[in-house]
Amino acid sequence: MAMRRAAHQLVDTPLVFDDPLAVRIVGEPTDEQRATMKERESGRASRALRAFMAVRSRYAEDSLRAAVERGVSQYVLLGAGLDTFAYRNPYGDRVRVFEVDHPATQAWKQARLADAGIAVPPSLTFTPVNFERETVMDRLIAAGFHKDRPAFFAWLGVTMYLERETVMAMFRTIASLPPASGVVFDYGVDRSLLGFMERMVLDEFSRRVAAAGEPWILFFKPVELAAALREMGFTDVEDLGPDDINARYFKDRVDGLAVGTLARLMKAVR
Repeated sequence: MAMRRAAHQLVDTPLVFDDPLAVRIVGEPTDEQRATMKERESGRASRALRAFMAVRSRYAEDSLRAAVERGVSQYVLLGAGLDTFAYRNPYGDRVRVFEVDHPATQAWKQARLADAGIAVPPSLTFTPVNFERETVMDRLIAAGFHKDRPAFFAWLGVTMYLERETVMAMFRTIASLPPASGVVFDYGVDRSLLGFMERMVLDEFSRRVAAAGEPWILFFKPVELAAALREMGFTDVEDLGPDDINARYFKDRVDGLAVGTLARLMKAVR
C-alpha cells in the first residue's frame, strides 16, 4: 500500500493524493530504482491498483475534513500501517490522531519514521492492540480516547481479511459514539454480483493475496451493507463504485489513470 502511494507521487501528474512524506517513509529510490518503478507501474493493472491506493487515502482525508467541520476532534486510523497523515496533520492540536495497529507492525513503523527523519507530533498517539486478547475500544480509551466525544475512523485495506462479525462489531462500536462520528472504508464486493471479467480479476487478486498468506475472506453486497449500517444508526451512508470514483477524482485526465472495476469505497456518518 505504501509503495503504491509513493509510486503515485513519482509517476503521476497531476496528483490525486498529495503526500510529501509517502516516498520518505518507504525510502528514497535510486535513479535506477525510479526507472524500474516507472516501467513496472506502466501496465494497466498496476495503474488501476496505484490509482485505488491513492484515491482511497484521498477520500478518507476529504471525509475527515468534512468531519472536522462538524466538530470532530478525534481521528482513528485502524490498521494504520505506513499512513503518513499524522505527520502532516493540517489541523494540529485540533485533531488528536490515534494509530491503531499490531504491536510489531507499530514498532516497525516507528523504526521507519526514525530512519526517515520524520518527527512524531504531540497530536499523535500510537495505540498498539493485540487483536487476539484486547478490544480496540478498550485500548483506545486507555490511550486517551474520549468515548463521549465524536470521532472519525479510517479503515483502509483491512475489512476483506477479517471475519464478518469482527467487522460488523467494529461498525456497531463506531455507531455507539456521539452524533457526527463516522467511518470510511473499502470493501470487497460479493462475487455473485460480478460479471465474468470482474470475477476473473477478483480470482487473480485472490490468488495473489492467498499466496502471500493473507487471503481475502469477506465480501459484501453493497445495498445490504448500506442497509445494515443505517440500522445501526448511521444516517448518512455514501457508497462509491468505480464509475463514481473515476467521475469524482479522475475526470478529464490524459494519462488514463483510473480505478478498476472492483474498486469500492463507503462512508457512514452518525
